[in-house]
Amino acid sequence: MENPSGQVLVIFGASGDLAKRKLLPALFALHCGGFLPENFAIIGAGRTAMDSEEYRRSRADDIKKHARASAADFGKLGSFMELVNYVSFDTDNPSEYSRLAEFAAEVRARAGIPDNMTFYLGVPPEMFSPIASGLEKCGLSASSGGFRRVVVEKPFGTSLESARAINAKLRSVFDEGEIYRIDHYLGKETVQNILVLRFANEIFESLWNRDHIDSVEISVSESLGVENRGAYYEKSGALRDMVQNHLLNLAAFVAMECPSSFGAESIRDEVAKVLECLRPMDAKAIDSGTVRGQYAASGGMAAYRSEKNVAADSLTETFAALKFHIENWRWGGVPFYLYTGKRLSERKSEVVINFKSAPVQMFVGQCSGRSCNKLTLRIQPDEGVWLKFGLKVPGAGYEVAQVSMDFNYSSISGANLPDAYERLLLDAMSGDATLYARSDALEAGWKFIDPILARWAERGADGLEFYRRIIAEAPDHLKKNGVLMMEIGYDQKDAVKELLRESGRFEKIVGLTDLTGKDRIVAATVMTGK
Repeated sequence: MENPSGQVLVIFGASGDLAKRKLLPALFALHCGGFLPENFAIIGAGRTAMDSEEYRRSRADDIKKHARASAADFGKLGSFMELVNYVSFDTDNPSEYSRLAEFAAEVRARAGIPDNMTFYLGVPPEMFSPIASGLEKCGLSASSGGFRRVVVEKPFGTSLESARAINAKLRSVFDEGEIYRIDHYLGKETVQNILVLRFANEIFESLWNRDHIDSVEISVSESLGVENRGAYYEKSGALRDMVQNHLLNLAAFVAMECPSSFGAESIRDEVAKVLECLRPMDAKAIDSGTVRGQYAASGGMAAYRSEKNVAADSLTETFAALKFHIENWRWGGVPFYLYTGKRLSERKSEVVINFKSAPVQMFVGQCSGRSCNKLTLRIQPDEGVWLKFGLKVPGAGYEVAQVSMDFNYSSISGANLPDAYERLLLDAMSGDATLYARSDALEAGWKFIDPILARWAERGADGLEFYRRIIAEAPDHLKKNGVLMMEIGYDQKDAVKELLRESGRFEKIVGLTDLTGKDRIVAATVMTGK
């Protein structure tokens, strides 16, 4: 692969956490690998008042802490920091942009860089439009014989309406082909390998359809809480933060048709087609096919509502799960399940393809009554692929147990998995948009998500959403006179008992206390069960 053309990379939000932890460490790793342009400079633009020398000193420490580099690589830190410049910059002030233009011209002239610039907007989405306007007014958005590219971080809007407004503003300044909407999950090696696994291997692609696949599960679980991002998370929640972008994009990679070529637009065409085929969810489907939750205090760690900058009565979800369908010939009738949450038991991201069971269950054992066949693509940690199937347990008889054939990237001698930001930054600077979201795909995702957000807002104001769902569905799973018992919050007894009475399907509704005398359980008997 050829190195990108000479250019200036301008990072807005250069004094923020993203630049410290991800962007500059990734650029340093590219520098160590010899992948950066020959004529290249970085301009950090941030609100913090400091000069270039101060910025270099502070970022050098951050790179040592966060970079994916060997001890020998850090010998190149000095040469990398010579590429880094900084300008104190207020993005809200239109007059500041002409100063940025002058500074960029000086940097280009000093380093002999052509009129090529990539802008990285590592700032909140409400700043995308002001920055685009500022770049246009000072003349930086246009090039005399070179190129302009703008990379925008998620969240790309908070709704379909806001995403369309941002798209409209960016496209009024830049061409669609110059806009790179980043999703760092798509930069992970295993995600890209989904396409190779499918389309380079007939043994998988021939089975990759509704005739052979029972269901698809995609999960991203995090062991950490929101940490210091409470203010952001209150405006976002798990559905906006993870499902609308990361998980739906993963689903599209799993479900897409084989592209006409492996060029950027061919792949992005197929991604958009999948997202446009998402079956819209009405109120009934949302009530029965989605779940949301919020982490409580445990193991000495604070509850979400006790986190900094989080409202004491917040209803923002830190866990989200949904069941949905893709309405096309390949996937008709196959349920897709998405799960994501914070403060869960482990940090893990994976795709699981559950194949259908054999038509006749001829054997007993671990796989009896369900499929033995699962294909798991682990995205993080321990990237790899696992294929599970049934084999005979040694000894007499034909008892079957599930076994696994594993591939792990760590088993490859000398395997060097690049960080997602390394891959995506290099792609943006090279003009390769394959792993970046296009506006039509982005808006199709928001069109699917918006009704879920609206329904949750409608049903979740009193915190009784889960009880309504359980009460509605439980009689279809219990026999007549069966007992439903639900754990409740200390102040929810009367409200839950009222929901049971309103349903008209329960009697003998009582509340039970725990050993401390606090209301803990509401129990009721089914009048008309299955």
